[in-house]
Amino acid sequence: MTKAYVALENGQVVEARSRAPGRTRGELVFTTAYTGYEESLTDPSYEEQILTFSYPLIGNYGVREERFESDRVHPRGVVARELTEDVAEWLGREGVPAVDELDTRDLVTGIREQGAMRCGIAAGPDATPEDAEAELAACKGMSEHTDIGSQVSVTEPVTYNAEGDGPTVALVDCGAKGSIASSLVERDAVVKQLPYDATASDIEAIDPDILFISNGPGDPENFEQAAALVDAFVGELPLAGICLGQQVIANALGGETEKMEFGHRGVNQPVLDLCSEQVVMTTQNHGYTVSDPGKLDVTQINVNDDTPEGLESEELNVITRQYHPEANPGPHDTLGFFDDVLGMVDSPPTVER
Repeated sequence: MTKAYVALENGQVVEARSRAPGRTRGELVFTTAYTGYEESLTDPSYEEQILTFSYPLIGNYGVREERFESDRVHPRGVVARELTEDVAEWLGREGVPAVDELDTRDLVTGIREQGAMRCGIAAGPDATPEDAEAELAACKGMSEHTDIGSQVSVTEPVTYNAEGDGPTVALVDCGAKGSIASSLVERDAVVKQLPYDATASDIEAIDPDILFISNGPGDPENFEQAAALVDAFVGELPLAGICLGQQVIANALGGETEKMEFGHRGVNQPVLDLCSEQVVMTTQNHGYTVSDPGKLDVTQINVNDDTPEGLESEELNVITRQYHPEANPGPHDTLGFFDDVLGMVDSPPTVER
């Protein structure tokens, strides 16, 4: 095994063990998930980030492709206390630098106290601290990745369950997890997945029953075309969104979003439904949040910090969730969201735009 170095925005340079060689850079974030590492590593929302696992051993049940959320690993680098050979070899094949044998507790504490930070990694036989510092110097902040949608979206429309009897959903792919489309198809919906920069005429051409904005990486303010679709169809089509989708919809409807200090990433985030007063456990992965819901009502909040987790408007026929109801990985408490989304087809907007 060879050495690796992790250079942090706060001035630290941490020595580690190289498990998959290379040079990389990105925003250093952490997840508290102790299972679901395959789903996390293939989640497009981790694009341009370095993913640190707070759980000490990653890879103890192997690597199975049927658990993947996309066709590749999305974090630019991976950090763990210990990676098994299965995961290390997988990341090596994917060309994603990975390091272990360092104090991830200290890294996570630093992120919690100082916020998500820029990071550079150098791993392999010839790696030096200076190499990691050079990667850090070239690292951009997440909001500077203004066209990040092009890195994670389909480039041509894709249809799932074309012969389905349920509603037709136009899924705008800003970095969609595969299980979102699967959750809709399981309910017999016809899913037409469109590129992140789809136009209003693209939507009109497929004549959908629902417009759905997916999850994805980066700053929601950079997804201007998706916001334009919300503005074009609100009051005409039911609107739904997950994660980044909630943020985009809120921005388009007079709200505001902001970057969080270190975000929510894990499978154990408690969410309170303000109507039922029930708490559910959720899977989350986001670094931005809605600070002003605009024309929407806050219906669910995070128990830990009171940030909005659900937005709705009966009048406009809009429903969004900040967490991932598709539960891959994570608890199944909120799968009913997809039933609620498809049920909106029978409840048209009650007000004019």
